[in-house]
Parts: sequence; structure tokens; C-alpha cells
Amino acid sequence: MTTPKELRAQGATPMVEMNNISISFGGIKAVDDVSVDLHPGEVVGLLGHNGAGKSTLIKVLSGAYKMDSGEIRINGNKVEITNPRDARSHNIETIYQTLALADNLDAASNLFLGREIVTATGLVNDAAMEAECRKIMGRLNPNFRKFNEPVSALSGGQRQSVAIARAVYFNAKILIMDEPTAALGPHETQMVAELIQQLKAQGIAIFLIDHDVHAVMELCDRASVMKNGQLVGTVDIDDVTDDDLLSMIILGKKPGQDTA
Repeated sequence: MTTPKELRAQGATPMVEMNNISISFGGIKAVDDVSVDLHPGEVVGLLGHNGAGKSTLIKVLSGAYKMDSGEIRINGNKVEITNPRDARSHNIETIYQTLALADNLDAASNLFLGREIVTATGLVNDAAMEAECRKIMGRLNPNFRKFNEPVSALSGGQRQSVAIARAVYFNAKILIMDEPTAALGPHETQMVAELIQQLKAQGIAIFLIDHDVHAVMELCDRASVMKNGQLVGTVDIDDVTDDDLLSMIILGKKPGQDTA
């Protein structure tokens, strides 16, 4: 399989291109002329302090916000994304930090929430949904066993598994993950890291919003750093160190750039 780095070297068309995106709120530019892209099987980390604009940028792609200017291209084709339904029509799924799970429902009910499988008579087909849930969870997290318990009883890592399974089951090709390991312990963080590696191997393209430089260094192919609504730069993880990324976040300068 061709790696994302090889695809970039070959000049392949990215799966996602966000070109010259700008969006303002009350006269303040939250995102100012930012361009990022993403290839199949690639994880691009989005880094920056709170208020840097990374979440706002990605909410444009997810359809939560409408940009003031710029363009989005999917597989080279210009698209209009004005709401989450538009995003889903282009196989874009978002896993927010809150996960958007119904705590009182089990894994299968959450997987199909709003998109339930029904019988010929119009009744919800719980057995079919559980069978499908077991299939997808078997691929993503073979150790998952709590199929009949409400997700409120699951660990943080298990809840992430359910949220990721929901996105993958409905044919996500582009996945936005917002702080997926926030508040997770080391074991569960490793579980999520393994899930991300599986998704990469399936050719799914991932934007990963994270505050943890070490996690980005471990999981990502490239990192795009934002500061005060602007893009500091995008770097190949193989070419930088943790300190380089920290300097980009704090000083707003790319490695080797004059900081005077």
C-alpha cells in the first residue's frame, strides 16, 4: 500500500483540501486564510493553544460552521458543506470530545441511533442491530464484551470504541477526532492509539485535534500548527522533534525560521 508520504511525493490529489478558509465571529477572525490537506490513510494532527482556531477550522469541514470565504475540495472536486448532513454525504464523520453517546442506551442502540434497522413491519430490529454491532466491534476492539450494558457503564476507551465504530460502520472515509484521548488513562489511551492505526491501515483519512505533542508525534504523519487563527505551518512528523512542535505552538515560528 502506498504511504501518505509517497502519495504527497507523487503529487497525488489529496482526499481533503481546505483552501484559504476564513471565518469571523463578531468581527474577530477565528480562522484567517488557513489551508490544510489530508491524504487517504493519513493522520494530520491539528495543534495550538485554546483559541488558536483549530476546532473552528475543523467545524467548517464537519458542517457545524459555515465559512466566510475559501473552498473545500473532496478528492479534487469542489464541494459545498453548510451542515452536518452535507458532510456525511461526503463520508465525513466527526467524533467530538463529548462523543455524543446516549448514556442510557447500549452499544448497538448508540451505533444505529437515528438510523435504526427496522423489520418489515416497521419495528426496531434489536437482534439485527446487535449482530451488526458485534461484527464491527469484532474488527475494531475484539475484547469488547459489554454489548447489553448502557454505555454509561463503559470505560472511556470502550466509549471511544463505540463512537469510532458508529463512524466506520456508516462508511466514513474522512474522520475528525477531537481530543480522543483526553481524560483517558495510559491503557485506554493505548487502546485508542491502536484503533487509529487500524483506521489508517483501512485507508481512512483522519484529522486529529490534540493538545498533547507526544500523542501527535506518535500517531500522526504530519502536524499543522495554528496560532491566533492563522496557520503557523504544516510539518512532516519525521522531520521534527517534540521541541520543534512546541516552538511552533508557543513562538508561532516553523523550525529553522528566524525567531528574532
